[in-house]
Amino acid sequence: MLCTLNSEASKATGLLKASDAGSESWWLKIAEQGTPLIEECADHRVWVTFLWRDPAGDESCSELARVYIDVNSVTDHHSADPQSLARMAGSDIWYWQVQLPADWRGSYCLIPVAASRLPDFSAPPSAEQASHQRSWWRSIAEAAEADPLNLQSPRAGAWRSAMSALHLPKAPPQTAWLYADGQDEGDPAGLKLLNWHSAMLANQRRVWVYQTGEPDGDRALVLLLDGQHWAERMPVYPAIDRATADGQLPAAVYVLIDAIDGGQRSLELPCNPQFWLAVQSELLPLIQQIAPCSDQPERTVIAGQSYGGLSAMYAALHWPERFGCVLSQSGSFWWPYHDILKMPLNQPVIRKPGSRGQLAEQLPGLAPVARALKVFQEAGSREDVMIDVNETMRDALVQAGHQVSYRLFEGGHDWLCWRGGLLEGLSGLLAQCK
Repeated sequence: MLCTLNSEASKATGLLKASDAGSESWWLKIAEQGTPLIEECADHRVWVTFLWRDPAGDESCSELARVYIDVNSVTDHHSADPQSLARMAGSDIWYWQVQLPADWRGSYCLIPVAASRLPDFSAPPSAEQASHQRSWWRSIAEAAEADPLNLQSPRAGAWRSAMSALHLPKAPPQTAWLYADGQDEGDPAGLKLLNWHSAMLANQRRVWVYQTGEPDGDRALVLLLDGQHWAERMPVYPAIDRATADGQLPAAVYVLIDAIDGGQRSLELPCNPQFWLAVQSELLPLIQQIAPCSDQPERTVIAGQSYGGLSAMYAALHWPERFGCVLSQSGSFWWPYHDILKMPLNQPVIRKPGSRGQLAEQLPGLAPVARALKVFQEAGSREDVMIDVNETMRDALVQAGHQVSYRLFEGGHDWLCWRGGLLEGLSGLLAQCK
């Protein structure tokens, strides 16, 4: 879907209509401001203007027919004709303008595509056509790139190189993370890497152990699922250090558990008792040997996102005597009912209030716990049916007597949003440990 200039985004539109638009001096001015361009307007919203410079020049020199933009929770790459920037005729400028809530946050990327790689948009909607569209999108997504003029993105190498970050003016502050984004890379002194060979699971994986504060058997214990993400793609250590120094977090031992790969993740995280028995009988004793920490449930947090959020909740509900605190972000509480996620072809995703997965169904039948779990639960306001299953899970937890802090953030199924909620959730859950 292409676009035209919007007069309401007056500042950006004025720049695009300037007589020198596309000149070297014009692009230097844009680079100094950084992209995308942001203009606040009425009703707690902002105009966002994305810009991209065609390295080949104008349309007479360039073979590009589209510059697709994939903005988490805003654009729909499942569409038969995904959102593209528009070329300004006679120039090397590609642009797109969109209005968003002022507190939105999310990641995005740009995908330049030549005419030879465009799909046939005229084909009638069908299941076969949808399958072809998904295959085509995956093939062009390999050419995705970050916004080279974005000044807000995390440092190179700390995040996927093909993604950029967009924090709108009223988005919740991520003070510790923004500090971390400016830090040099390198493993911190308090980090140890283990190779956990599990006899119970018949596999092995990396486990990163990070300590703050003085060695003390009373320190809080935090288990981070999808540890490979927090260790490598979006390293959490500088943000933890800053939040600890600011008094937001207590001294703690952080255990980042690698998912191994997508297949193993799909097997182990969705309500798998064998995985959590292995964590308790094999992994945690190893952790105590190298990083003494508390074994009290009220000082132990399991944190996870998506499947990880489901897994964290499952573990605490089934072993509350060991895991007393849960941090669940966009938990996949639809599991195992995949039909909940299905959407009609070429139609907007619809909400399904009351939708529940197996864990919410089973919760009323679980034995009552002597001590209520402390739960921090959040989901994105643009996650459609994920909101419904998370709200159903929240209601079931409250009905069972657990303490739940629940919120919706303005965004989608996005690590850039979750990273802020991770520190805020840990701060609330471990408040008594400070």
